[in-house]
Amino acid sequence: MGQIDNSMKSVWSWALYDWANSAFATVVLAGFFPVFFKQYWSGGASVSESTFMLGVANSIAGIIVAVFAPLLGAIADQGNSKKRFLMFFAVMGIVMTGSLYLVAEGDWLFAVVLYIFAIIGFSGGNIFYDALLPGLVAEDRFDVVSAFGFALGYLGGGLLFALNVSMMLWPQTFGLADGTEAVRISFIMVALWWAVFSIPVFLFVKEPAGGKARGHSIRAGLNQLCATFREIRRLKVVFLFLIAYWLYIDGVDTVIRMAVDYGLSLGFEANALIVALLITQFVGFPAALLFGKLGERLGAKTGLYIGISVYIGVTLWACFIDNVAEFYAVAVAIGLVQGGVQSLSRSFYARLIPKDKAAEFFGFYNMLGRFAVVIGPVMMGYVGLLTGSPRLSILSVLVLFIAGLTVLRFVDENEGRLAAERI
Repeated sequence: MGQIDNSMKSVWSWALYDWANSAFATVVLAGFFPVFFKQYWSGGASVSESTFMLGVANSIAGIIVAVFAPLLGAIADQGNSKKRFLMFFAVMGIVMTGSLYLVAEGDWLFAVVLYIFAIIGFSGGNIFYDALLPGLVAEDRFDVVSAFGFALGYLGGGLLFALNVSMMLWPQTFGLADGTEAVRISFIMVALWWAVFSIPVFLFVKEPAGGKARGHSIRAGLNQLCATFREIRRLKVVFLFLIAYWLYIDGVDTVIRMAVDYGLSLGFEANALIVALLITQFVGFPAALLFGKLGERLGAKTGLYIGISVYIGVTLWACFIDNVAEFYAVAVAIGLVQGGVQSLSRSFYARLIPKDKAAEFFGFYNMLGRFAVVIGPVMMGYVGLLTGSPRLSILSVLVLFIAGLTVLRFVDENEGRLAAERI
């Protein structure tokens, strides 16, 4: 694995990538793309049809990432290529995001293609970004540093989103023709933000030492991938955690990607829903830091119990809301736990895996996270299409949180650490 790179410059540089790419997650993934897709790119389609199309787009991207993530992780581990692969996927995401500016009104298919490749870039890059964590700090700092990354992500994504929302609400103040032009320019701004703030991770975070020459990395990666399938079957704790994670993170990501679409389906104004997302971002910044401390004091698993339980309550509540004020309250509740569940999942998993195979094991981790998104949005869209009720569609997500929480109960952290050390 090599020596731990424990400097503050490295920690800040690593965390700034979260600041960089969270602009995509906030402004595009959760915010403007669902609104623009429903009202601009797929105008004329019914509420249920556009929800279903958006769900399918998310699912296709999830399938592609899920298929290739483990192999990419194995190759990166063998060839010392984590940063190289991170750069490749980051550039893909940046270019595809900026290209959304070019999509004309009604051209939903072009929008979907760019969106799918942007998600592949975003999700693929996160495999290798996450895999740098075990080589960055000692294990006793995983929770805090992981939470720090997510907190910076919430803050950075929230600041750019606040600027973009202001441009949309008051376009003339910024010299723009209307809100439509403001949203289109926002896609370019996200691409630039992502590109500029990604630079430190490539300059100041060291690639973990060890591994093979690049020419042998693909063959070695394939062999390692096959070995990892066998190892995960033997690592019972890792296997159980991945199942739990697959289930509950499906619910988390479905809420992130489909919340605005759900609000639009209930008849709420798009501007009000965008403000709700801003609330989630700025609540999420201190909450993610708090969950990092919570993980240190009570344990990451206890923190996950708390966060998932809140999601169960919020999903039930969301099924019955009938005004924007309640939607805002739901946004606050989600902001309190969203970053905590994400960051503690990453740090908890990092404790359970062999440190010298971090990218490969995080490939499986991200594979399940992306493959879970194949199920959630499509399930929500299908239930809505079948019943004609957006309320029943959001309620279907409840199954994922309950199942994930149930499986998580059987994950024994101490047993997992010991098993990883023996590999």
